[in-house]
Amino acid sequence: MEDLKLPLMSNNIGRDDVDCLIEFLQQEPIPRLTNGPKVIEFEKAWSEWLGVKHSVFVNSGTAANELTMLALKHLFPEGGEIIIPPLAWASDVNSVLFSGFKPVFSDINLKNLSFDLDKLEKTLYDNWDAHYTRAIFVTHVLGLNALSDRLLKMCIDNDVLLIEDVCESHGATHNNIKLGSVGFASNFSFYFAHHMSTIEGGMVSTNDDHFYQLCRSLRSHGMVREFTDEKLIEKYTNDHSDLNQDFVFIGPAHNFRSTEINAVLGLCQLEKLDSNNQIRINNFEHFIKNLDSEKYHTDFEMDGQCNYAFIVIMKEGDFDLRDRIEKMMDENDIEFRRGLSGGGNQMRQPYFRNRDINFDEFPNIEHVHNFGWYIGNYPSLDMDKIKGLIALLNNQK
Repeated sequence: MEDLKLPLMSNNIGRDDVDCLIEFLQQEPIPRLTNGPKVIEFEKAWSEWLGVKHSVFVNSGTAANELTMLALKHLFPEGGEIIIPPLAWASDVNSVLFSGFKPVFSDINLKNLSFDLDKLEKTLYDNWDAHYTRAIFVTHVLGLNALSDRLLKMCIDNDVLLIEDVCESHGATHNNIKLGSVGFASNFSFYFAHHMSTIEGGMVSTNDDHFYQLCRSLRSHGMVREFTDEKLIEKYTNDHSDLNQDFVFIGPAHNFRSTEINAVLGLCQLEKLDSNNQIRINNFEHFIKNLDSEKYHTDFEMDGQCNYAFIVIMKEGDFDLRDRIEKMMDENDIEFRRGLSGGGNQMRQPYFRNRDINFDEFPNIEHVHNFGWYIGNYPSLDMDKIKGLIALLNNQK
């Protein structure tokens, strides 16, 4: 068999997208290129596709995470705890730290790679008396649905907000409702490798009017003039009548704005997102159906999945076999990432490592950290290559 040559990702941006961008740039007079009417148009189109009231376009998924936590800090200025899974991107954890909240980790399960709900419940109740738990920050890993009716009830019963990281799961659903429209707020990424791309970009979505206003302001340095709620503008300007009314800032913030160029690409990409997602769904279903269930975990919760990567997790913790599998993938030019999202267990990263952590309390993330990989799944991937990948993995001893 020839080398498979499977890159981890494929360019989502096609010639049709470039043509849309060229047409936009060739307008006379030259169009405004910074955050403007195309950004608003993209935000509205995205909100309609997702099924939410409000969306705020930013320059990356990381910015979306940080903006969400920064706005949340305005709702809870005294701080508190945010419960997060250790299988997440670094910016999930860092956004909590940057905003002055305390991250509290709870182990994952191996069915949807999100919270083990028994352990999450214990984490929630163990910390309830001594600290303030403000939110559960769930990650929908690689297109799997992390939600359950039990998790949603847990949030409601304990008056805890649900924040969704949907950066890897555009179009995945829970009970036929799109992920990112269920929680208090949700974050998306439009990076090169994800379900759709704006080159770089991200989105914060919510149904909460006040949170939306905060996100609009905090996206742009915290400027009051970014509010669309006249009562909020009036409150701040009246309280600070000594200031130039065009330059009133509600608090420390950043510039997370994106551009008209990115928004134009987003509008073009959104038109084909559903059809591309269906190809990814079909690819992943074929992959899991034919992967050797004696060697690898294949009993994932598949309802509502929309995976942009093939998930490979060994059943047994065999380091020698792991090394042979990785050698085989290297020899066949199969690009992979060990540890799945974000490189595995975030608690083992240098930025978080010097803390008192008993890793024995996190057996599932530790297993995924050492014995799990993801491999690219994209619409242009040939089915023969998927079959070749399955054969190589199944034949490895």
